[in-house]
Amino acid sequence: MHKPSLIPDFAYDPPDTPLQILHEDAAIIVIDKPAGLLTVPGKLENRQDCLISRLQAARWNALTVHRLDCDTSGVIIFARTKQAQGFLGQEFEHRRAQKTYVARLKGRLEPDSGTVDLPLGSDWDFRPRQKVDPVKGRPAVTDWQVLDRSDRETRVRLTPHTGRSHQLRVHMLALGHPILGDQIYAPETLADHARLMLHAETLGLHHPTTGDWVSFAAPVPF
Repeated sequence: MHKPSLIPDFAYDPPDTPLQILHEDAAIIVIDKPAGLLTVPGKLENRQDCLISRLQAARWNALTVHRLDCDTSGVIIFARTKQAQGFLGQEFEHRRAQKTYVARLKGRLEPDSGTVDLPLGSDWDFRPRQKVDPVKGRPAVTDWQVLDRSDRETRVRLTPHTGRSHQLRVHMLALGHPILGDQIYAPETLADHARLMLHAETLGLHHPTTGDWVSFAAPVPF
C-alpha cells in the first residue's frame, strides 16, 4: 500500500489572457503559452479550462501534439490536420525536435556548462513527483549552460535531449540548484517567486507540409 501524497493539491487559477499566436498556417499553430494554464484538461471538473480548449474555440481544428507543464510558459505547437499531428508526433518521438528552455535556479551553479545524465521515474509515494531512479528509471539527458549568475541565483539555458515528465525540474534539483518558484521541488522559494521560473524559449523541427526546418521563439518573461 502506497503512502498518501504529502504534496498539497494545487489551486488552479488559470490566467485570463488572450492567445499569443506566434505563427499559424494551414498545418500548424504555434502559441506562446502563459504560465499557470494547463495544456489539456485536467481530470477534475474545475480544470477543464486549458490551452487546447481556448485554442479550439478560436481555431476549431487545432490538435494536441505535445505538452508543457501547467506552470511552464513558452513555445508550444499544435497541428491543424491529423496528418500534421502524426508527422509532428514523430518529430518528438524520434527526438528530431529541438527545444531550449531558460530557467532561474536557486544558488550559484558552477561551472559554466555541463550535462545531467540521470534516469527518471515516478515517485509513486509522492505523486506527481518524479525522481532519479537508477534501477527502473528511463534514460534522461539535459545539457545546461550558464547565462548569468549571482551568489543567490543562476540563469541557465537548458537543452533536453529526452522528454521525461518534470525532467528539467528534477535534473536541476539533482544538481542541488532547483528551479525557483517550483511548488513541488522547491516550495521554500514560493514566497519570493509567484511562478515557476521555467520558460520554453525555442522550438525547432521539420514542417509537416514542406519538410523544411522551421524554428520558433518566445521572449522570456522573467
